[in-house]
Amino acid sequence: MRPKVSRRELFRAAGMGAAGIIAGQNLGFSKPRAGKERKKPNLLFIWTDEQRADTMAAYGNTKIHSPNLNSLASESVVFEKAYVTQPVCTPNRSAVMAGLWPHTSGCTRNNIPLPRDIRCLGELLNDPDYRTAYMGKWHLGDEIFAQHGFEQWTSIEDGYTSYYGEGRDRSKRSDYHHFLIGKSYKPDRGTKFSRAFATRRPIEHCKPAFLETRACEFLRRHRNEPFILYINFLEPHMPFFGPLDNEHDPDDVDLPANFADPLEDNEPLVYRKKRENCIKKYGGSEKDIRNLIAKYWGLVTQVDRSVGAILRTLEKLGLAENTIVVYTSDHGDMMGSHNLVEKGVMYEEAARIPWLMRIPQSKGKGRLVKNSVSHIDMVPTLLELLNAKSADALPGQSLVPLLKGNKVEPRDVFIEWSPSHRKWDENIHTRTIVSPDGWKLCLNDVDKCQLFNLKEDPGETTNLFDSGRHGDVISRLRDKIYEWQKETKDKAKV
Repeated sequence: MRPKVSRRELFRAAGMGAAGIIAGQNLGFSKPRAGKERKKPNLLFIWTDEQRADTMAAYGNTKIHSPNLNSLASESVVFEKAYVTQPVCTPNRSAVMAGLWPHTSGCTRNNIPLPRDIRCLGELLNDPDYRTAYMGKWHLGDEIFAQHGFEQWTSIEDGYTSYYGEGRDRSKRSDYHHFLIGKSYKPDRGTKFSRAFATRRPIEHCKPAFLETRACEFLRRHRNEPFILYINFLEPHMPFFGPLDNEHDPDDVDLPANFADPLEDNEPLVYRKKRENCIKKYGGSEKDIRNLIAKYWGLVTQVDRSVGAILRTLEKLGLAENTIVVYTSDHGDMMGSHNLVEKGVMYEEAARIPWLMRIPQSKGKGRLVKNSVSHIDMVPTLLELLNAKSADALPGQSLVPLLKGNKVEPRDVFIEWSPSHRKWDENIHTRTIVSPDGWKLCLNDVDKCQLFNLKEDPGETTNLFDSGRHGDVISRLRDKIYEWQKETKDKAKV
């Protein structure tokens, strides 16, 4: 088994800075003995939907029951400040899978399909030796149909039939649907099972356990071949309840420090309207939010159990020493911060996500990376780890130097928002920069702009944009946003 590193040791290592545990190591896979061919590295990519960063000990939450994620973090490079490209499902998923900005791929809002001529990681790798599979939520078009170079496709969602492309059979149902039928369940919503129905099943019949079983079967079947396996859990996405609703005591839940932030008139009107809607939907009292967070944590624990089972299978099959393991989420959720229960906002809780990378050469030792990073860098990083180069021009940069423990100059992080089909978001463009010196500027074309000093105000409770005291900061960061837009051919007017 891998040696375990305690959380104390993990953060002691982080205090060593960029020259920490993995410094100087060659992340290339170990050289083969004479006469033996080097094994190609495997990739196990696990991600969730709507999981904010502070849902495991590595990000400061020691109350939530996520022992398997905590163990994985203790063996991984943990990116402390990892940001999405856009804080909502489809746009950021397109960036994670293809390495392009949402405004470049065209996936600027939910339910826009990823164009077939845009290549995902496996297609970019283009190595016929690899067995490839995608399991779980896709949300990039034609949900239940195999595509983008994946040989095996295991689907769990039937709510996107109206968005299927021309010629797709809308009467077909997901693999999970047929699994439930095989358990003698009857659809509760016409010919489909609703998400609410699925989450109310016994835990062994819920989506995480279903994906766990299919993933472990794939690992056993392809244990002697290089593989790329993506597993995407829906949880802890809404409806925010499940079989582990009583796993955490609401009285043990700490409310977010910015729970009571009133969102003054100088904050975007759309955020204030969203807050009103959230209070109507979920309730706005401390009790309401504690109860909601406790159930949200229960969904994370549910995923944690399945992640543990998959990682144990990887270990038992002798595959762990040659497998890159990634764990992240497509975006976060406010979950009571600013009394919002939302994604689609530029606040840290929605825009930051967990991001763990267990690299075999780290030999089970974890390390915290404090540099801000972006999901736009995911594909270039994985391509380098898989010893491949892409013929496609990708805007991101490989994070392998950070994984090695090298000192890397901190970079600006950019986040975008484009008009949505949802109420109040129809006509809004926002472009955001998070700078290495702790400033965050959000430029908005039709609503209020925001400026936060994250070092002094990590909860983003004081918008300084109109304070009259930081014109030089605004000017400097605005110029950087405009330069980034020019480089990436982003035509939004902000």
